[in-house]
Amino acid sequence: MKLDDIKKLHQKKYRTELGFFLVEGEHLILELEKAAKNNPLLASATVYVSDSYGDVQTDFELVRISDKQMQKISDTKSPQGIVAVVPFSPAASAQKVNVERTIYLHEIQDPGNLGTILRTLAWFGGFKCVLSPNSVDPYNPKVVRASMGAIFHVPIEVDVPLSTMKTRFDSFACLDIAGAALSEPQFSNHHCFIFGNEARGVPREQLAALPVESFSIQGSGILESLNLATAVNMCAYELNR
Repeated sequence: MKLDDIKKLHQKKYRTELGFFLVEGEHLILELEKAAKNNPLLASATVYVSDSYGDVQTDFELVRISDKQMQKISDTKSPQGIVAVVPFSPAASAQKVNVERTIYLHEIQDPGNLGTILRTLAWFGGFKCVLSPNSVDPYNPKVVRASMGAIFHVPIEVDVPLSTMKTRFDSFACLDIAGAALSEPQFSNHHCFIFGNEARGVPREQLAALPVESFSIQGSGILESLNLATAVNMCAYELNR
């Protein structure tokens, strides 16, 4: 791929058009190598390394470029000197993961939140992440970095309207301050868990159209809400406790 095209991958429009996204930094590329062992499509990624980076041992196709060229394609102000161009893969490369539960995120906007959520889901395992339309792009470089490589290990679906989920699940769970305690046994009986936008939550009319049961994370009452990623983390922990 030409360097000019690689630079375009900083934008969602071109990631979608070209079918690739960027992974930057040694740690993320090591995670990519782990995932590629179970996914031939990921194994076709190409790694670009700057002249000053040093020796690299990798099974990926390796391309040497100058430090100036690395600065051009890097998404960070201080490039680490190693970038991979990775093809999109069904379910974010996690085809062999045994998925038991689905986390549905409605119009989530913060890249850091999504990356942290993916990291939590990968830690516990057995989760899929489904994103509604108008959600942050999971292949946004900020999401990829925040996921610390989890994006390669969690199945992801994008642009899935909430209304279509009722054909896939018989019941749903969501968080509501007036809901039952998260520790109640019936919380783990569900297989799809709905979380809303950081500021607006999930529209009431959309929830009302689903067979959904509400649960609450008990707190002191001093604050009205938890950070979205924190709430998902606590729910994932409870489901695996």
